[in-house]
Amino acid sequence: MANKSVLREKSYAFAIRIINLARFLKEEKKEIVLSKQVIRCGTSIGANIEEAAGAQSDKDFIAKLHISLKESKETHYWLRLLRDTEYITIEQAESMLNDLDEIITLLTRSLKTIKSKNA
Repeated sequence: MANKSVLREKSYAFAIRIINLARFLKEEKKEIVLSKQVIRCGTSIGANIEEAAGAQSDKDFIAKLHISLKESKETHYWLRLLRDTEYITIEQAESMLNDLDEIITLLTRSLKTIKSKNA
């Protein structure tokens, strides 16, 4: 149970970073399309984790965490793309990717735990 709380906190803090990144992309880099992509998937991670916290069943919980995991992987893609096209620095990208990798690890562990309980 503690993992879910940590996961909720980390995904919320990550969503704040994503919103700030999107603001930077729009205001400083004048980039609209990529900023919309990264904000959509980057904030969806935590939104689905929040929904999972109120799941009506283990099946519902698992489904929401799987969506979060998929959104995490998509966000990973956009951050790498922003880095490799020099919209953000290597340092900015690596910092966010490290946070995201931690969220992915927590999501994966949570999914394994709940699935093993239901096996």
